[in-house]
Amino acid sequence: MRARTIRELASLVGGEVDGDGSLEISGVSGLEAAQPGQLSFYGNQRYKAQLAATKASAVLVADGAPPRGSRTHVRVTNPHLAFARVAQVFHPKKAHPPGRSTEASIHPEAQVDATATVMAHAYVGKGATVAARAVLYPGAYVGDGARVGEDTVLSPNAAVMDRCVVGARCLLHAGAVIGADGFGFALDLSVPEHVKIPQAGIARVEDDVEVGACSCVDRATTGETVIGKGTKIDNLVQVGHNSVVGPLSILCAQAGLSGTTTLGQGVVLAGQVGVAGHLRIGDLAKVGAQAGVMHDVADGATVLGAPAMPHKDFLRAAAVFARLPELSKELRELKKRLEALEKERT
Repeated sequence: MRARTIRELASLVGGEVDGDGSLEISGVSGLEAAQPGQLSFYGNQRYKAQLAATKASAVLVADGAPPRGSRTHVRVTNPHLAFARVAQVFHPKKAHPPGRSTEASIHPEAQVDATATVMAHAYVGKGATVAARAVLYPGAYVGDGARVGEDTVLSPNAAVMDRCVVGARCLLHAGAVIGADGFGFALDLSVPEHVKIPQAGIARVEDDVEVGACSCVDRATTGETVIGKGTKIDNLVQVGHNSVVGPLSILCAQAGLSGTTTLGQGVVLAGQVGVAGHLRIGDLAKVGAQAGVMHDVADGATVLGAPAMPHKDFLRAAAVFARLPELSKELRELKKRLEALEKERT
């Protein structure tokens, strides 16, 4: 990848150069690891010390950031976003030559576009469709009647089960599963046994979705489980049957949705959040790490804790919780004093 001048990169992200615009940049890195010839970014005051000490030749900063000193700055509205755009310049998507490996298993009734890439040991089932420029890595599985959209990538051992749909420009990381059976059983005590409820629906993933390694989006009992356009799902996330995740949502690692959960647009679930079934998390709501959501969450709300509560209430409760040993001791002492006073009265 050829080097780019600061001036070129600033133009790419709509930034203003404060310093030497002719500097050549050959890559990007974080403030601490950056070396001369690299571009970094500064977007949080907690990293002031790293900004002062970095060896980066130039740094993306927001308006109002500290004076540049001797280092070149590129002033932008959002340093993190600008860094992402620049990073894509130096780390473009891997190109894959179209074609089908002779070691792939493709059913004669499958439709695989001539520009798609199907690698060794990938599988495409009967009646399945693989669209233009899609990439199936070794071990990828596309079940009978399933559909994979244009420019979508199925990493090693990613699976799109029978009849399920993945839209365009999606990325399924290794081991991701779209359309495993939902967890549905009815208990028959006369046998006794758990009787499986057939999971007859599908899972549908809309365009521009990324699904992390070993994450699962279960198929619906009937109807659809839906992941909305532009949503990003981290590793080890579980989306239960008949759930609907709105567009542009973020589901961080080890989050779990019980069945028939509805997330609005732009929802953020932090790591290890658990959501009970048949609930609605409103548009632009945020749920803090390890929270347990037992009730609906309003549009725009931020909740924390288990059970989840408004973040201000949680912070007040957490402050009390930290003092519980001290408060317990005070309570015991007050109880003794009260008992002594009552004895004096009698």
